[in-house]
Amino acid sequence: MPASRPETYSTPQGAEGDVNHSPRRRDWHDRNIDSDAKELLERDQKVFLHQSVSTPCLSVIRKAEGIWIEDNRGHRFMDFHGNNVHHIGYGHPRLKEAIKKQLDDLPFAPRRFTCDPAVELAEKLVELAPGDLGKVLFATGGSDAIEIALAYARAKTGRFKTISFWDSFHGAGFGARSIGGEEMFRSGPIGPLLPGTEHVPPFGDYRNAWGVREGSADLCANTIRYVLEKEGDVAAVIAEPTRAVPYIAPPGFWQKVRQACTDHGALLIFDEIPTGLGKTGKMFSCEHDAVVPDILVVGKSLGGGILPIAATICRPELDIADKYAYGHYTHEKNPVTTRAALTTLQIIEDEGLVENAATVGKYAFERLQEMMERHPLIGDVRGRGCLFGAELVTDRDSRAPANDAADMVLYRALDKGLSFKTTMGNVLTFTPALITSRSEMDQAMNIIDESLGEVEKELGYC
Repeated sequence: MPASRPETYSTPQGAEGDVNHSPRRRDWHDRNIDSDAKELLERDQKVFLHQSVSTPCLSVIRKAEGIWIEDNRGHRFMDFHGNNVHHIGYGHPRLKEAIKKQLDDLPFAPRRFTCDPAVELAEKLVELAPGDLGKVLFATGGSDAIEIALAYARAKTGRFKTISFWDSFHGAGFGARSIGGEEMFRSGPIGPLLPGTEHVPPFGDYRNAWGVREGSADLCANTIRYVLEKEGDVAAVIAEPTRAVPYIAPPGFWQKVRQACTDHGALLIFDEIPTGLGKTGKMFSCEHDAVVPDILVVGKSLGGGILPIAATICRPELDIADKYAYGHYTHEKNPVTTRAALTTLQIIEDEGLVENAATVGKYAFERLQEMMERHPLIGDVRGRGCLFGAELVTDRDSRAPANDAADMVLYRALDKGLSFKTTMGNVLTFTPALITSRSEMDQAMNIIDESLGEVEKELGYC
């Protein structure tokens, strides 16, 4: 019998999602779970390893369609979380039909063979990608695609070090969690992680490591350049061009980082797993900043909210490891998953979903700004397209995080039929599907407005 782990590890700080050990979570569970759901949840707990953002699970889902999820009792929730996979909505009829047809035509292709959907998908991604990104590898998830990116950065530069942001999330593999910056995923009893994974504080004027209220982006860019100079042998800087908390970089920031990488022989890798394919109102978030990375990674929504697939898209000059196999995945060119991804991209284009994300997202942002004038709990509103959020504080002058209030708003909103997530403990983060209409957005924002009012009254803000 191996030695048991120490029981001295502390509870991680708030990170990319709300956790399942909140007392309010248990209260909501007790009020909303019937005997059928309870039985399945108990079976789930018995057979799955427990994790703070999954098992024990919140409830049981029986249906997912469009922007809606439905529990076993028939209660419906607008899903403004969706793990960023549901850009085209759940169960899109055109996507389901394409998958069914592909299953009949060709269900699988071993790695040594190619097939039409895989090649067509790669060609489509190259067509859509910014700049001269022209070579592709597929994986079954974003974390694996990040591992591919890290491997090729090392192979190209002959270096192994990286620079990434604290508070970032890049996946669950050891490479991805090593460059990630959230305690929940990289700390505790699993170390040591990869060597050479340097971290810097991220930009964000509302809350940052420097304690400034403006100019954090300049400090961040200067820090990246400084570390590149001091280390001298960094393979890559890797980051989300739009931080999923969310935080938006000011104009010029990414140009400065791009130039610093070029000056010091480091690659720039953009993780667009949550933010790509239209989420921010452009096909790729980095297009807002007119910066082309050396490697761009997409995933999550690429499979249309049905099948898992991700892609690593590289500059052609990174095609240097033909005697090796750094993207060696069994489903590398799976015809079913690549057909799903190709059809998803076609739906996004044909239905004008990038444009809809920009328009409806702008409207939601304006609604939140108006709420901020009436709700003292809201300290800041940030976002772009269908990635936006409101940071709750106990006091606008001190900006002290209102974690408990954010937790209260989350469960009030769930009671009213809106699902979203809290990030960093006190940020209400919304990532709705790109198909969300203005009227549906109004319905969701009305729920937030009502929930904030109820929580403020309960806490004595009114």
